[in-house]
Amino acid sequence: MTRRVSPIQAIRAEIDALFTSDRDLVEVIEDVARLGARLIIQTAVEAEVDAFLGRARYQRTTATAAGNSGDAEETVVRPGHRNGHCPTTVKTTSGPITVARPKLRGTTEKFASRLFGTGVTRTHALETLVIASFVRGLSTRDVEGALADALGPEAALSKSTVSTICQAIVAEYDAWCRRDLTGVELDYLFLDASHFKMHEASSRAEPILAAWGITTDGRPVFVGLAAAGAESTDAWDDFLTDLIARGLKPPLLIISDGAPGLISAAEQVFPVSLRQRCLVHRARNVVAKVSCDDQAEVKADFWKIFDISDLGEDVKVGQPLVELVQRRVDAFAETWGRRYPAAVKCLLTDRASLTPYLRFPLEHHKRVRHSNFIERTFGETRRRVKVIGRFPSEISCVSLVWAVLDRAARGWRGFTTTSKGLRILQDLRRALLHPPVQLRPTDDPALAPVTEAA
Repeated sequence: MTRRVSPIQAIRAEIDALFTSDRDLVEVIEDVARLGARLIIQTAVEAEVDAFLGRARYQRTTATAAGNSGDAEETVVRPGHRNGHCPTTVKTTSGPITVARPKLRGTTEKFASRLFGTGVTRTHALETLVIASFVRGLSTRDVEGALADALGPEAALSKSTVSTICQAIVAEYDAWCRRDLTGVELDYLFLDASHFKMHEASSRAEPILAAWGITTDGRPVFVGLAAAGAESTDAWDDFLTDLIARGLKPPLLIISDGAPGLISAAEQVFPVSLRQRCLVHRARNVVAKVSCDDQAEVKADFWKIFDISDLGEDVKVGQPLVELVQRRVDAFAETWGRRYPAAVKCLLTDRASLTPYLRFPLEHHKRVRHSNFIERTFGETRRRVKVIGRFPSEISCVSLVWAVLDRAARGWRGFTTTSKGLRILQDLRRALLHPPVQLRPTDDPALAPVTEAA
């Protein structure tokens, strides 16, 4: 007999469906926040029922004996079974949330949820519960304290219930961090970092390093996430080396901002890959060195450098196009060099890294010339944690960022490639990743191949 979908699975399916829709990401995140509240409450109350009956959903009634030492806690198995759910509405500051409250039948004693107290539906404590579960909730003691503060001492959950929820979050993230990447082959690898306050002893925000990309099939993939003390070469080197150790192959193009540590590590770990410097970040750097009166004009001239729409539909990507854009860079420098030498110097610094994307398929240009692929998602994450100020621990910070990005990654758009673009990518793979082996000259006896005697 087919098992019915549990309320928890149904909520997760709703969250996944949101990120596959065409709606604005900010609106989607707001809905995910409300669904996240439902998911936490639903998970907690289902765990309460498991603890009350002494068995999980669909598990048969089998008593669990105590350990041989007698110190282990014995699981109490009660008679009775689950008998569906009834809707219960909880009011929050973001609107009412409906949760499926479990019903039981055949029990010898009445099941009373300590989570659904009479005062819960009249408070705005649900946001506190969600924040505690996803942010502070990775510590059992923190969750117990937060629940007591939000719902009152009588609504505190048992340690086993809290541990079940917290351990599931941590286990899911840990498994993701250790997963095999051998089957992940990338054309494009995006690298970026976002800063959060996550250590009590530190007064400054520290980076969370992130990697995501586009596979050779055009699919988006969230590759890696890790905390670091700074965006140093060593930190990025360790991060990227771990990805390689788990099987990640060199991409064709690495897209990043201008962080020196990131650039140095990327060139060391992926020496055969091309590197593209984010044009959006470079534009901000250049405009920041210009007076307010001229910023709009300088910004427009900057983007004209890389606008190839005037070349027509028959434009050919490759070295000639790169040289054309580099000549435009020289023209920009000549126009603005006397008035804003600092801005021009900023543009000319590492200028070769501004044009590698011009070697790739034309239909990919606007998405691979900058590293803002998930900039809005990072921004939304930072906005949501402002109410916290500082995370209680590193793992709580990384887990929250991962939870947001992992869900968002399921809604990222992939890349569509034309037949002409596919040929360009294949040629680049052969040239960068599988270059032909240079034959040794045979006219030099010392370099001639050695043949075995018959």
